[in-house]
Amino acid sequence: MGDFQKFYEKSPEERLKILKDFAGLSEEDVEVLRSTGALGIETADRMIENVVGTSELPFALGLHFLINGKEYVIPMCLEEPSVVAAASFAAKLAEHSGGFKTSSDEPVMIGQIQIMGFENFESAEKAILENKEEILSKANERDSVLVSFGGGARDLEVRRIESEVGVMLVVHLLVDVRDAMGANAVNTMCEGISPFLEELTGGYVRLRIISNLADKRLARAKAIWKKEDLEKSTKGFMKGEEAVNAILEAYHLALNDPYRCATHNKGIMNGVDAVVIATGNDFRAVEAGAHAFASVSGKYKPLTKYYKNKEGDLVGEIEIPIAVGTVGGATRTKPEAKVALKILGVKTAKELSEVMAAVGLAQNFAALRALATEGIQKGHMRLHAKNIAVIAGAKGDETDKVSEKMIREKKISVDSAEKILKDIRK
Repeated sequence: MGDFQKFYEKSPEERLKILKDFAGLSEEDVEVLRSTGALGIETADRMIENVVGTSELPFALGLHFLINGKEYVIPMCLEEPSVVAAASFAAKLAEHSGGFKTSSDEPVMIGQIQIMGFENFESAEKAILENKEEILSKANERDSVLVSFGGGARDLEVRRIESEVGVMLVVHLLVDVRDAMGANAVNTMCEGISPFLEELTGGYVRLRIISNLADKRLARAKAIWKKEDLEKSTKGFMKGEEAVNAILEAYHLALNDPYRCATHNKGIMNGVDAVVIATGNDFRAVEAGAHAFASVSGKYKPLTKYYKNKEGDLVGEIEIPIAVGTVGGATRTKPEAKVALKILGVKTAKELSEVMAAVGLAQNFAALRALATEGIQKGHMRLHAKNIAVIAGAKGDETDKVSEKMIREKKISVDSAEKILKDIRK
């Protein structure tokens, strides 16, 4: 057993020594963890608990994004091959039709307060609604800084939830969080007004927390891909109209089958999450909100939709909840996140959410186009082969030589890579 008592009180270096003994790590293994990159160990140790190192992701750039007439270079952090190239390719094709047109709601987040133990739901609801202004005032007292920036509690809703443990009254506190993601502000406000809600309802408050189903904070993007550009993209393999139809058929499978839809929406999040991570935002919250939003109708549905316009070109649209910030949290702690926001040049959280929606739509279109025409594996496996070559120990130009031979031989594995590498080095 390892000596992990009061592990959190120890320094990162002391924790590493304990971990080394416990897991049998080599000095080389320990050095991997010591190499923290741009995020220094002291900063990392202040961010979360029990820190022993950091983990890196490739930091790449999505290109050719024209959004509302403005050119953006998109920082993207992820490990999956072909995502950045595919999104950039989709954006370049969309440029011919004016790029992406985007919009978004005001940055309103929902705080939930669960009330139990009241005698009568209707009476409790009435008491809350009659005192709405005082409740909102008490909420805003908890964050005068947010209010000074034009944000704050705006409204509230009362919901009745039937459950196996009784009827619940759930108050939704609607808070304009401005350029923050908003979790801390919303949670603080919910806790602040809970005693007053107990007094009004005669019940007791249980949960007081933000909802990640940010359906008051939707971002939208739209783009058109011309059929002649689609034809060129297949290098003559398909006519333009045929390519449009093929993509529509692929989309309608996602629309009608949850097994395909899960992968369809995962492809959207490949693009969205990469930007969320690059900018230091909470990708788990955005993921949860997106998939919950896809299910609010009672059926899990695509976050995008596709159709033909009167010219026969392909139109793609996305509507997705994106709760992100440009202030607070890791966006101001992680050095790479600061640089990413500078590269993007966004002025507000609303603008950032719209950029993410455009990237999600681009990535989804690119995946559908590849699946419906040439097959997803062509470009993906080329990059995958390079990764396998590196795992096998290839260096420099050996990587391309090994990966290209594996692709020609249609044998992409570490064993194949090691054999080819051995032959090359002879």
